[in-house]
Amino acid sequence: MATRISVLFIFLFITIFLNIFNTNQARQHKNPSSSSSSSSSFLVLALTKSSISLPTPKSQTQERIKKTLESSIGAVMEPLREVRDGYLITLNIGTPPQAVQVYMDTGSDLTWVPCGNLSFDCIDCYDFKNNNIKASSTFSPLHSSSSFRASCASSYCVEIHSSDNAFDPCAIAGCSVGMLLKSTCLRPCPTFAYTYGEGGLVSGILTRDILKAQTRDVPRFSFGCVASTYHEPIGIAGFGRGLLSLPSQLGFVQKGFSHCFLPFKFVNNPNISSPLILGDSLLSGNLTNSLQFTPMLNTPMYPNSYYIGLESITIGTNVTATQVPLTLKQFDSQGNGGMLIDSGTTYTHLPDPLYSQILTSLQSTITYPRATETESRTGFDLCYKVPCPNNNLTSLENDAMVMFPSITFHFLNNAALILPQGNSFYAMSAPSEGSVVKCFLFRNMEDGDYGPAGVFGSFQQQNLKVVYDLEKERIGFQAMDCVIEAVSHGLYQGS
Repeated sequence: MATRISVLFIFLFITIFLNIFNTNQARQHKNPSSSSSSSSSFLVLALTKSSISLPTPKSQTQERIKKTLESSIGAVMEPLREVRDGYLITLNIGTPPQAVQVYMDTGSDLTWVPCGNLSFDCIDCYDFKNNNIKASSTFSPLHSSSSFRASCASSYCVEIHSSDNAFDPCAIAGCSVGMLLKSTCLRPCPTFAYTYGEGGLVSGILTRDILKAQTRDVPRFSFGCVASTYHEPIGIAGFGRGLLSLPSQLGFVQKGFSHCFLPFKFVNNPNISSPLILGDSLLSGNLTNSLQFTPMLNTPMYPNSYYIGLESITIGTNVTATQVPLTLKQFDSQGNGGMLIDSGTTYTHLPDPLYSQILTSLQSTITYPRATETESRTGFDLCYKVPCPNNNLTSLENDAMVMFPSITFHFLNNAALILPQGNSFYAMSAPSEGSVVKCFLFRNMEDGDYGPAGVFGSFQQQNLKVVYDLEKERIGFQAMDCVIEAVSHGLYQGS
């Protein structure tokens, strides 16, 4: 989730050419006039799972997954850390193109790339500097020859500065009143600052150039060329409903998109990518009948974000559903509340007292010994020491006797979503001495009185087909093996 503020300082003229090839809330706008050079009705793109967490040595006895398909892909277990994890799209930028990876983020609109012409300054980004993030994550604009600065009078400039007055950006740029009235000011869009919900901040210039996404081109694509950030080491592709978002500029904001996130154990696996589909094929075949749809909720505070309403949560099969506060399914008079669905947030966040009630219900049904040392070290509230025969995580995953209680989300419109087994508890390290520690990867929602009351994060969206049906303003869920889904779309590159 992101907001914008205006900032003015000196600009550089930078040229950039964008081409999506392969792979982690301002006012609502209608889809801009089509600038696509192709009539293609849908796109299938690829997302790769990436983590900037520190690696943990694997146990020598850890085996590959025995299922034929997953074994051929080479899935591995990776630990999670309290740093940013996400799903990446690779942008080929410039003339000639330079490969830059950016996070897919359904919680914001702006697409931006780190521009390292002079230097890319990432403030307080310890994990970026110390965890082998590739140098190709930055873009050198001086090596591109085809872009131009966005005009201060463009609708995209007005949007990035969150202005209700279309004259504001050009006034900030130094245009006279006469030039404003005659619409003759040709000065570039002032430098912007863009903030994210968890405290991240980026500052840069709005740039326009060709974006090529397989069969669909956007010759005047608008994006941020960012030279300085705080807590944001990697660029972001915004998938919100606003004018600046990637789906909007591709011409799909009135149709929608879907994704199927591979499990975290495929982190940094070069052979397979998560499918990301934009356009008409979202609801083809019998997919509509198998999806659980819940309506999108619209809030005046963040009209470009994706909100849904949560009615209750069920733990296990014989436990009465835990009722949730009204704030998770409706907004107050200022627009606060609702549950934000956000691919840019790793873990699902729930407010108290609901979160504490969920913890109590889990503790009453789980009989494994607590791993309190891991809880203290990681900050997760529930960790358990689970038997792992022969230190084999694969056999543990397939062992029906080693199970945690199911968790079912009941959304508005009677949409029930049973989370896949691996979407609640995760192994925090390699098995040792016949056991492994698994932690409950939900979080308590802090400051829930302002903005969303809860967040449905990307970890809980693994092995789910999530459909954003923007035409009917609804979101659909279906449990699915995203490995098989990826293979069916030709996103597996192994032998």
